[in-house]
Amino acid sequence: MQLQKAQRHQVKLRLGLSGASGFGKTYSALLLAYGITEDWTKTAVIDTENNSASLYSHLGDFNVVSLNHPYSPERYIEAIKLCEEKQMEVIIIDSISHEWNGKGGCLQIHEKLGGRFQDWAKITPRHTSFIDAILQSNCHIITTVRKKMDYSMDRDSNGKTRVVKHGLKDITREGFSYELTVDFEIINENHLAKATKDRTGLFMDKPEIVITKGVGRMLIDWCNQGVSIDDAKKEIAKCTTVEGLRHLYQKYSGLKKELNSTILSRKQEIEKVKSMLVEQKEIIQPNKTSENGINS
Repeated sequence: MQLQKAQRHQVKLRLGLSGASGFGKTYSALLLAYGITEDWTKTAVIDTENNSASLYSHLGDFNVVSLNHPYSPERYIEAIKLCEEKQMEVIIIDSISHEWNGKGGCLQIHEKLGGRFQDWAKITPRHTSFIDAILQSNCHIITTVRKKMDYSMDRDSNGKTRVVKHGLKDITREGFSYELTVDFEIINENHLAKATKDRTGLFMDKPEIVITKGVGRMLIDWCNQGVSIDDAKKEIAKCTTVEGLRHLYQKYSGLKKELNSTILSRKQEIEKVKSMLVEQKEIIQPNKTSENGINS
């Protein structure tokens, strides 16, 4: 345990776009992606929306992974890994709603298991693995999510039951928005969006905006401020002592998860070189001979 000064580290963006059908989630996500990369070929769309992304092929040469049912968490993870292997910079998951409420998604899997509360013990780890694949990816990720009107049956002061409208609710497991860098809600058919969660401070408590590639540029500029992971890895590569690696491990404590394997690999290289030097020294070092000619 150690108390140290807080540092801002470069991060990969985790962006959310939610809204009702027809409000422009896919189009807005594509504009965000282009603003982040300024290279359509570095963007991939995992499309579960009946090839809706292809309707915007005129925008540029982005890539598409068509994902059909069953919409299990594992199939989403497979698609994410495919995009990472192809060295995409931005992955758009359009949408994550199917993983939760689609054919072969978590809710349907739960129903097939019997719909009992204890059956969630088998499904929750699978859903968590899907969320982890998003959070731990080395790509910027934009997720879209459908919304539906949420209702409940409440009793009034006279004891009568009435239907109460609570507004729009995301079709995914509750709590996902807490993981996002910025969560935009598109509120109407004119593509106006408001930030319902914002770690950047760029959009929160400000008037609604239309999402453009300029918004993507603002986000990547914010993202690129602070300590660079690439710079940290270069510093680790130049380190020549195990003690120096310990210092860097503490220096970049906020990036321990990202740098752990790099530091361990460099530690092994340093120890290997040290071992070789010791062996060479033993081979080339002449035997010390005492004055009486007996080896000491």
